[in-house]
Amino acid sequence: MIRGEGWRLRIVHESRFDYGGHARASYNEVRLTPRTEARQTALETRVVTSPAAPQYNYVDYWGTQVVAFNVDRAHESLAITGHSLVDTQRPTEPDDCSWEDVADAATTMADFLSHHRYTTPGPALCELGAGLRSARPLETARGVLGAAHDALRYMRGVTHVHTSADQAYADGAGVCQDFAHLALALARSVGLPARYVSGYFHPEADATIGEEARGESHAWVEMWTGRWWAYDPTNDCPVGERHVAVGRGRDYGDVPPVKGIYAGNAENALRVTVRITRTH
Repeated sequence: MIRGEGWRLRIVHESRFDYGGHARASYNEVRLTPRTEARQTALETRVVTSPAAPQYNYVDYWGTQVVAFNVDRAHESLAITGHSLVDTQRPTEPDDCSWEDVADAATTMADFLSHHRYTTPGPALCELGAGLRSARPLETARGVLGAAHDALRYMRGVTHVHTSADQAYADGAGVCQDFAHLALALARSVGLPARYVSGYFHPEADATIGEEARGESHAWVEMWTGRWWAYDPTNDCPVGERHVAVGRGRDYGDVPPVKGIYAGNAENALRVTVRITRTH
């Protein structure tokens, strides 16, 4: 990385489950591990659990690194902490192509052209999308992203992880996941390949080196306009040095940070904290 061209970010993401009694066992898979790719370099990654348990790693169908583990004894709480140190780069300019190029690529991108659980548009979204297709794919992508950003107000508590793009659009508010799902619904409705990206975002544009900030899991989209181009519709900005990608898929359902089941009758409460620090 060229000095001054990007950031170095340290991320600590903890998910803690507290049970109202004993869980006899739990079976878990987590997607908390950034990968090295064109826009970022993962310098350090590890997942720590309490209770400790043997881990095995694999890359899923979508290319996301997964850490899986089972806790095979009774426990009253479970803490899962992902640690990572990642070098990131500034945004890159998107490519443009023709609709003929998109059609030629469609056979290899069918997963990202069809609608799924959270992105199937109803009549209102279909009507909005109908006016967004332009002469060029890149111009269309910019229109889609602008429409998704303008359609929602960022507001916590209005939606939840199972809210669809259609419902968020009807509510007129949501969080980053909803902005991403709405952009995906509109992009696919006009024939533009688009995929969901999960990761992290530093909240401070002029972050002080060494100062820890409170963060959250974040979501944005990538659209194919000759190559994949990443944009954050929530913050209405290209994906750059403040973003760290963890996983990709058709929608949130393909990349939840923590997924699992447990044996027992106890209720559970989840607390999530994300701390992010610019170190360089």
